[in-house]
Amino acid sequence: MDEVEALYAAEFIAASPAGMMTGKNDDQFKQVMARGYAHYRAIGTKEMRIRNVRLSPIDDHHCMASVAWTATYARKDQRDVAIDFDVHYLDQKLEGAPKVFCWVSGDEQALLRKHGII
Repeated sequence: MDEVEALYAAEFIAASPAGMMTGKNDDQFKQVMARGYAHYRAIGTKEMRIRNVRLSPIDDHHCMASVAWTATYARKDQRDVAIDFDVHYLDQKLEGAPKVFCWVSGDEQALLRKHGII
């Protein structure tokens, strides 16, 4: 979780069709991320792979990274299924490594239902 935590700014925003949320990069964030990873394993997630990253600089300190992902899931009594999706991350670089301060994603639950994962 320390490696994941290091990717994010002290505070962040997330947006999806489910709504918007704000959060802080603290111990609670690490706990939520750990529960999220456990949930993904429980629904059959086998692999999350980055297919492509497209960077769009905004200014000297900000960039949007559009990341194309492929997630592979095991399904009961069926073949594994690979699902492609995109997430857009806004990054800020002031000192050291860039930090994610916002991400925008599609309707993950609808995509998982469409493919019979949930």
